[in-house]
Amino acid sequence: MSDLRARPGWQLSAIGVAGFVVLLWGIEVVDVAASHRLDGWGIRPRSGEGLLGILAAPLLHGGWGHLGANTVPALVLGFLALATGIGRGLAATAIIWLLGGLGVWLVAGSGSIHLGASGLIFGWLTYLVVQGFVDREPLEIVVGLGVLVVYGGVLWGVLPGTPGVSWQGHLFGALAGVVAAFAVRERAR
Repeated sequence: MSDLRARPGWQLSAIGVAGFVVLLWGIEVVDVAASHRLDGWGIRPRSGEGLLGILAAPLLHGGWGHLGANTVPALVLGFLALATGIGRGLAATAIIWLLGGLGVWLVAGSGSIHLGASGLIFGWLTYLVVQGFVDREPLEIVVGLGVLVVYGGVLWGVLPGTPGVSWQGHLFGALAGVVAAFAVRERAR
């Protein structure tokens, strides 16, 4: 463990996000073996058991294609979020995870189930875009603008339109990312 702490922050960020993505793939293996019964643990809007889905939903995916589509953005954006500082990145992730999930639970249609890491991905995206401006940090602004250029087009996913896609998860993840940027901002130097 002490060897792990001696590593530079960027290496810890890479190890952390890679471990998270490996966990996602491992859970999908179990879900497939269980005939996708784990998917029922997603967010079920305005139901008591659906509250537990806020914790479980980002870990679950609706099949290999869904997980595959989330893998590269999760690796890139999750790494960048953690690379801003492990503590800050983890706090931002927790805010995005919980606040984004709560928004879905409150607003999404009854009888639906929402799952997948895309809420986190949208949250990390907006967190990274906004964070540099909030911190007034030139390097973070450049990183945020780069993220916006590469991934900004996916922000259209916050709008309703594609059946079977949780635009609510995308929208509330993105909003939670903005909240996270303010909540974990660096204090005035």
